[in-house]
Order: sequence, then C-alpha cells, then structure tokens
Amino acid sequence: MKDSYKTIEETSKETLIKYKNSKFYGYAFPVLNESDVKLAIDNLKKKHHTARHFCYAWQLGTETVRFRANDDGEPNNSAGMPIYGQIQAFDVTNILIVSVRYFGGTKLGVGGLIQAYKNSAQITLEASIIIEKTIDVVYALYFEYDLMNKVMRVVKENNLKITHQKLELNCKFHVSVRKKEAKNIFEIFDNIFKLSIKKLV
Repeated sequence: MKDSYKTIEETSKETLIKYKNSKFYGYAFPVLNESDVKLAIDNLKKKHHTARHFCYAWQLGTETVRFRANDDGEPNNSAGMPIYGQIQAFDVTNILIVSVRYFGGTKLGVGGLIQAYKNSAQITLEASIIIEKTIDVVYALYFEYDLMNKVMRVVKENNLKITHQKLELNCKFHVSVRKKEAKNIFEIFDNIFKLSIKKLV
C-alpha cells in the first residue's frame, strides 16, 4: 500500500533557458487547489506583463489525482503536455509548473517548442526542493475527560499527531495517522469503552 508522495513546500527559484532568442522563465509552486493555481499565475502575469505565453501544468491529489496542461496560445500539446511530462517523470504532486515565454523573433516549430518547454520544466524541478510526505488519515475522537490518560497513552505509544483538541468534560481530539497504520489505530481506539471515533479525512 502506497502511503507517501513527493511534493514541494516552497516556491522554486526562478530558472531561465534561452532557445533561439526566446527566453523561458520557469517556476514551480506548491498548490493544494485550483485557487492556488490561479493566484500563482495571476501574480506571474503581473511580474511578466510583456511576456507572450504563460504555459503551465499542474497536478493535485495523492490517491485521486487531477491534472491540467495549458498551452496558452502555443500550438496544441507543444507546451502544457511536455511540462506535465516532467511532473510525471519527477513523480510529484500538489504542484504547479509555469514556463513564461518571451518571444525572441524566431519561430521554433512544434519540435523546438516541445524541447524548450520540457527543458524549462526539468531544470525548474531540478532547482526545487522535493520532499516526501506521508498520506495520513484523520480521526475525530470523542470521550469524557476521565479517559484522557488512556487516550494519551495510545497517542504516545503510536507517535500520533494531535491536530486539534478541545479539553473539557467532554473532550474532542483530531489525530493524524499514517495510512498504513490507520486500520490498526482505529481498532485500538474503537475498543476503548465509552470512546467514539469517526474518520474525517
């Protein structure tokens, strides 16, 4: 069972390649939704307001994956898909890669464009810090305060991460569990008398 994935946490450094007088500026952004994608592209359009093309590809998700590739006025499949091919080659997700092109006066042809956009995405990913994250399941635990010691023992023994807590007479915890350990942890908590557990994510 795959329970980890590769991504980036920080925007990459700006990269630049030149191809027959055209300039291609490359960027990689960590994104979690399409609003993040739009914001990143809008900001680049302000920064490079005289550029001709803002070609990009993004991929979101870990188990259910969504992606999009955009040629932004370049010939069909000459820009977005070569960029997306590099996202696949580096096996990363929750990422947006944008290549901003300044036209240099010489037409590159479809083959030249494919090569230029592929190289731009590749060096941008090479300039990014790629990290591995675990796919986690989040459980909500509901219990009375007198069960606190029992609950905390399970949390500590299994190195669980508490992501939210409400400590009153009736307590509520959100605990984050690595996917491959989730079933086992669920059963441990489910066997504690008077504790109720619910899967959130």
